[in-house]
Amino acid sequence: MACKVIHNVCIPHSGNEVLPAAVWIRAGKIEKIDIGLSALPNGEYERIDGLGCLLIPGMIDVHIHGASGFDMMDGSEESIQQVSRACAATGCTAFLATSVSSSMDDLLAMIRSVKRVIGKESGARIAGLHLEGPYLNPKRKGMQNEKFLRHPDLEEMELIFREAEGLIRMVTIAPELPGGMELIAYLKEKDVVIALAHSDATYEEAKLAFEAGASHVTHCFNGMRPIHHRDPGLVVAAFEEEHVSLQAIVDGIHLHPAIVRMMHRMKGADGMVLITDALQAMGLGDGEYVFGGHQVQVVEGVARLKDGTLASSTVTMNEALRLAIEAGISLSDAVQMASATPARILGLDEIGNISTGYDADLVLLNDRFEVEWTLINGELIPER
Repeated sequence: MACKVIHNVCIPHSGNEVLPAAVWIRAGKIEKIDIGLSALPNGEYERIDGLGCLLIPGMIDVHIHGASGFDMMDGSEESIQQVSRACAATGCTAFLATSVSSSMDDLLAMIRSVKRVIGKESGARIAGLHLEGPYLNPKRKGMQNEKFLRHPDLEEMELIFREAEGLIRMVTIAPELPGGMELIAYLKEKDVVIALAHSDATYEEAKLAFEAGASHVTHCFNGMRPIHHRDPGLVVAAFEEEHVSLQAIVDGIHLHPAIVRMMHRMKGADGMVLITDALQAMGLGDGEYVFGGHQVQVVEGVARLKDGTLASSTVTMNEALRLAIEAGISLSDAVQMASATPARILGLDEIGNISTGYDADLVLLNDRFEVEWTLINGELIPER
């Protein structure tokens, strides 16, 4: 790997403040960071002029289903690779390949395709698997296909874990279903992130789940019992638990900006994660798609089932970052929510920060938050 110095960039500092900097890279790692305008080295370092743009840590999407016309549930390696490339092109350097509720055969096929690709990604790195379902509540199913929803089955889950061979990082469940608390105990032993969503859990049921080991809420406010002043539900229970973090689909559709600001006030940047929850329409735009066994129509960037139900998102991580800032979140906090916080939640201690010794996973953004280039392990993706 060539040594590089990225100069003439600004890096987030605190609030909306940025600092001029140069970042030295050796063997795919950040070697040092110089703040201010310093003399550039001669010799072995390749110089990359950042043109005064914003340099941030590579973003990490813990919830994405597809992109560029490709659905990762189709069991093909090509779909995984295409999502990897689309992620890198939009500033995401690592992601969790995320399932939807499906037949057992389709889920295992998806897992096998991820196993064949991981370590050979053509873009963003696969950080593991996120199983969204099938143990979800039909009452709050959203776009999840009801014919595949079922009660927790520990024997079935054991088979899934055996096939995944350690790749499962996150599982989203509805804890109030019969067997839900037993499943939480099982998942806690497996040391994965236990997330709640597509759930009709009451406040009391959610509190029990969080006490038992659940620590995350998938696409908070969407696919769960709403807040009521006499029936606070899962969201209020999550707000009260310091160890519980929240996902946010910040696309201007799934959450009102005031809700985004409230989530940030309640949890801070270390308890809130930006996600895309994207389907294969990400990067393609309006049209007709098949997702999760449903016909989905995307109109003006909004994906819906025929009955009007929102069906995932078309937002990208760089767009979510921009929209979070436009909603009133500071630059430094929004960047943390897209990089350092998901890295910490997943236990990935070498990515998510611009700090000495971290992997050189970096993204250069212009003043419109468009991606100028993406660096993964110190290499430009795609290579110049």
